[in-house]
Amino acid sequence: MLTQVFPSRRIALYTARMFLMRSLAVLAALVVILQSLDLLGESGRILAAPGNGDAELWRYVSLRVPQLVSRFLPFSVLLGTLITFATLSQHSEVVAMKASGISAHQILTPLIVAGAFVALASFAFNDMIVTRATATLSAWEAADYGRVPPGRAGASNVWVRSGDDLVRALTVTGSGAATRLNGVTVYERDAGTLRAIVTADAAQPDGSGWRLSNVRRFDVAAGAVTRQDFAVLPAPLTSDQFTLVDVDADEQPFAVLRRSLGALRAADRPTNALETGLWHKISGPLSSVLMPLLAAVAAFGLARTGQLFLRAVIGMGLGFTYFVADNFALAMGDLGAYPPLLAAWAPFFLFLLIGETVLIRTEE
Repeated sequence: MLTQVFPSRRIALYTARMFLMRSLAVLAALVVILQSLDLLGESGRILAAPGNGDAELWRYVSLRVPQLVSRFLPFSVLLGTLITFATLSQHSEVVAMKASGISAHQILTPLIVAGAFVALASFAFNDMIVTRATATLSAWEAADYGRVPPGRAGASNVWVRSGDDLVRALTVTGSGAATRLNGVTVYERDAGTLRAIVTADAAQPDGSGWRLSNVRRFDVAAGAVTRQDFAVLPAPLTSDQFTLVDVDADEQPFAVLRRSLGALRAADRPTNALETGLWHKISGPLSSVLMPLLAAVAAFGLARTGQLFLRAVIGMGLGFTYFVADNFALAMGDLGAYPPLLAAWAPFFLFLLIGETVLIRTEE
């Protein structure tokens, strides 16, 4: 059965190794060039923070490189595939393979399998390293590359509705029972009419609601201000309503993001953009499996036409069109115009059918 899917073991290892080495070489070159340009643009802001020096520049590089690797790995796989096929065609190796009875699909199979391993490694790399680097870099950028305070706010300027009342927190730290709201303002309303404005330095959940500290209450009707050291806000608000307001799909691993989505649904918050991001954590790395099929036009038919450059451009055009369609679908998913599942998976399956159709019509 394997002989009907794969070429010989030697050919399979030869083409897969060539594909992987060229893809990694392209990725390394892209990351070095793009990181150098990015560092030139950001080094001024980094060094402007008091106390920053060379160590902070290297820290920025260590946090930025994983993002660049994750973003440009599919491009590298596309270019690596094109270089591999162009090399095989220039040396007439594709002609020799086809003359020995190996079909186009059998030539492609080792590259697709190698692409599947790249996709698996990419998913693990994104989940374990890129998400942490993105969260750390976002916090550092928010502090203008200065010292990030301990317990940095997970969200800022949060508004939550409780019945007719509105609750605002300038910053939110912690989670669950350890959630702390800083700079709290409660607008007490009755049928849309403002009755009182309650401000407090901080608030923490307790058994009966939220415990406010250093409280000032302004009664609108009486025009009087009263002060208390402590007060209890008997509002049916959960800590998740404050802490889940700033969930970023790029900063959370797959399992954590699934839990956050469940909590957001329970809090009756919109989740379309995050659901799209969740599914794209799978469909995005799988583009490495698709690239050999889209670039296959650069390998076959050269013996008949000799138009290597033209076919390479066509293969590159198909690959880049896929990335444009993928980004467009993600944008539509974020806006709610596409269902999350469709936004994440439609470009992948559409271009899978396009690549397979082109291959069958031209070679099989």
